[in-house]
Amino acid sequence: MNDTDDLDSEIAGDSDIETAGDSDISTANTMRERAGESRLKIWLLLAASRLQVTAVLALGVFVTFVVFVTLTPSPLHAQLQTGDTIETMFSTMIGAIITGATLVVTIGQLVLSQENGPLGDQRDRMENSMDFRDYTEELIGSPSPADPSEFLRQLVFVAELRAKALRDGVADNDNDQLRAEVDEFTDSLVGNAELVIDQLEDATFGNFSVLFAALNFNYGWKIFQVERIANEFEDSLSAEELSTLDELKTSLSLFGPAREHVKTLYFEWELVTLSQMIIYAAVPALVLAGIMLTVVDAGTFPGRTLGVANITWAIGAAFTVTLLPFLLFASYVLRIVTVAKRTLAIEPLILRNSQR
Repeated sequence: MNDTDDLDSEIAGDSDIETAGDSDISTANTMRERAGESRLKIWLLLAASRLQVTAVLALGVFVTFVVFVTLTPSPLHAQLQTGDTIETMFSTMIGAIITGATLVVTIGQLVLSQENGPLGDQRDRMENSMDFRDYTEELIGSPSPADPSEFLRQLVFVAELRAKALRDGVADNDNDQLRAEVDEFTDSLVGNAELVIDQLEDATFGNFSVLFAALNFNYGWKIFQVERIANEFEDSLSAEELSTLDELKTSLSLFGPAREHVKTLYFEWELVTLSQMIIYAAVPALVLAGIMLTVVDAGTFPGRTLGVANITWAIGAAFTVTLLPFLLFASYVLRIVTVAKRTLAIEPLILRNSQR
């Protein structure tokens, strides 16, 4: 269940899947709550701007470098001031920057190459996309929205309406347990749907807000609950009630591939952005590394500031700037691999031991 956070995986299946109907019907509304992870971790891995994360990492590198050099025995400080050390340090960084930037851009191009192909392949892609949009149009009763956030929002809204229809449909059923479980399931789904709908309303594709909101809707666990209710209470459900359950399952199942498609587009968007940012950061990093290599020596920055040798400040700042391409790469990849790991399964499967 690749749904929200583990998306589905994180689903909140607390106890045994076979007997989840007794107490594990409802789930928390957000990915963070279902995953049981700290707000700081979710912010660092997913929610924060990648430039913010890069800045935090850069600050950490700079402070660590300055503190370590200042507090270690004087031989290390003396070694840092020698021309040989500066030359070795920044000549190595020049090679690393060039190699790393080339590698990242190449990886981005390889991923994007799947979008290129002969006319027949492009036609098949178009036909498949239009077939899906036509099916969605039948589901929501209006033309499929062109905006990704609105597209997902309409699918969640339909699931919410069908969940309410299910609750109304079994309201007069004689099975008390069925009514109780449907009420709990519907309340959970409606609460989750309303949160996601609100988040998608103000989300714009191109940043992480659309995908982050979609990750909060754990459709996989909801599909499992629909299947379980239909199986457990088959004898108590009328043909009309079973049909309502099937319609709800259909709307939830359609959300899965729609979100995966948006996720794929977002990954490609991010890889293009990452390639651009790496190039933007690599050029000044190379220039600064060259300056440090050819101009700076032990006598370039005499004196001390705040009790720290100025040469230490200078080398620490230069070293941090030359690391920026790698730090950008790390911040973007952290988000991409985190989302990929949490959405490995598109069907209702629990992948994380902590959520079983």
